[in-house]
Amino acid sequence: MSKKPSKARKALYELPKHKKAKEVAAHLNEKLQKELGKRSITIRKNDVVKIVRGSFAGKEGKITSVDRSANKIYVEKAVRKKSNGEERQVPIDASKVIVLDIDRTDRKRVAKKGKESEKK
Repeated sequence: MSKKPSKARKALYELPKHKKAKEVAAHLNEKLQKELGKRSITIRKNDVVKIVRGSFAGKEGKITSVDRSANKIYVEKAVRKKSNGEERQVPIDASKVIVLDIDRTDRKRVAKKGKESEKK
C-alpha cells in the first residue's frame, strides 16, 4: 500500500466486491463475542443492531439493506421525515453500530470460529 493519501483512497474505492463486503463490518456485543469467538463480523440484512453514535444513538432495529459501495447500512428505526411528509431511511456508517443479534439462517456464519473454539 502506498503512503500517498490519494493512492490509498483510490485503492479503497476500487476494491473488488469480495473485499468490499468485509469493509462493512461492526463489533459484536459481549454475549455474541463469547458465543462466536470473534470480536467483529460482517454485517448482513436482518441482523439486529444498536446505533451508538450520531443523532440516532441508542436506537435498536433490524437492518433492512446494506450498501457496500458506500459502506452504509439502513436500519428500520433510523428514519427522517421529508418536507412532503414521506419517511426516508437514513444511511448509517457500519462502524457506528454494535451487533446485538445475527441472522442465523447461514450455518457457516453461526459456526464457532476463533481461538476460543480451539481450546474446547
